[in-house]
Parts: sequence; C-alpha cells; structure tokens
Amino acid sequence: MTKKNQEQLDKDFFINIYENLYNRYGKQNWWPGDSIFEIMVGAILTQNTQWFNVKKAIKSLKEERLLEPRKMYLASEKRLASLIVQAGYYNIKAKRLKNFLDFLMKKELDFYSMRKEPIESLREELLEINGIGPETADSILLYALEKRTFVVDAYTRRLFSRLNPKWDWMKRITYDELKCFFEKLLPNELQLYNEFHALIVKHSKEVCKSKPLCEACILKESCHEACQVLVV
Repeated sequence: MTKKNQEQLDKDFFINIYENLYNRYGKQNWWPGDSIFEIMVGAILTQNTQWFNVKKAIKSLKEERLLEPRKMYLASEKRLASLIVQAGYYNIKAKRLKNFLDFLMKKELDFYSMRKEPIESLREELLEINGIGPETADSILLYALEKRTFVVDAYTRRLFSRLNPKWDWMKRITYDELKCFFEKLLPNELQLYNEFHALIVKHSKEVCKSKPLCEACILKESCHEACQVLVV
C-alpha cells in the first residue's frame, strides 16, 4: 500500500470515529462560558482539575463581580487566589491569571483584533506567558478566539493509542507533534475541531477510562484494544 493510500485510510478512520462519537453524544457546546473572557479564564483554571471544580471557582468570581478583565486586573493576587480555591493550586493559578491579564491589557482587551491576528504569531505570544502551555493556549485560541487549532490532551493520547496499535507512539511524542498529526488528517474545519476534542473528552471520561468499559463502547468494532479485551 502506498503512503498516500494509507493516509487516506487514516483520514477516513478519523472521520468515522468523529461521526460515531457525534451520533452517540451529540453537540457538546464547548467551551461553557458567558463571554470570551470567561472562556479564557476557564481554560486556565481547568489545568490539573475537573470542570465541576472550575465551575465553583467561576461562580465565586461572578458573585464578587470579578469576572471582568479590568476588575480582575486591579484585584490583588491574594484576593483572586481566595476566590478560586475550589479550582485547586489556587496560588499558582492566581499568578497565572495575573500574567495572562498583563498580556490582555497590552492587547488593550481588544478581542476582536485578536481574532483577526495570524494564529501562528498569537499562539507564540500566548506560549510566552508564564503558566500558559500548549494545551491551554490552543484551548483559548479554539474556543475563545475561534481559531482553527486542534487541542490534544491525555484523553486523546489514551483513546487513539488504544484504537490502533500502530499509534502507540502517541503516548510518547510531544504535544505539537501529535497536534500536527491530527491537523494533517482532519478537515480544516473550526466546528469539527471544536466538537471532536469535546467528544473525545466526553467518551474518555464515561467509557474509555483508565480501566475501559469496552463492552459498552460504541467504538469497539474499530478498536484493537477492545477486541483483545472482549476476546478474553
């Protein structure tokens, strides 16, 4: 089989997985948030924690009327930390939010202009902010600024390395290498990028867990690992 034919098979496989997940779970409406700024804050707060903890922290910020960029920028780091305790690592995350707010103030809080900036340069700027890694940067770009960039995470690595044994390398390569692999095989469509990442997270939390529930999995017919488990 030629390299070109194999690549087409991989593309078809990815789209088939996406369609199966979408048909099972439907539209995920990511990222939850009432404003661009709230989505950005949520992307930072969700580092190393579950979303239900982030929701509590965001609720606290709203109750104190601090979920506005200028007000949060003027608030002390100590006060900010006290309001996001539920999100975990609150002192670290308060510092990261402050670093991010410095960046936004330099941008004059002009989200419209940020959406018009080239994604490559904007992503580089985000990655220069202390505390903003590739996954957080891409979440901000995709969900808040509607930029076509694919977000990968630990769920992505686990699910796809299980689906196909030849993709075991996904567990070891860098974030950017895996991101480029997905972007090469997927149609360059904003909505698909948005939904696919959300669906991967949904399925991985409910079915393809650390200990997978293979019998209940809608992808079991396409999954190498499920075949091994079910045969046994």
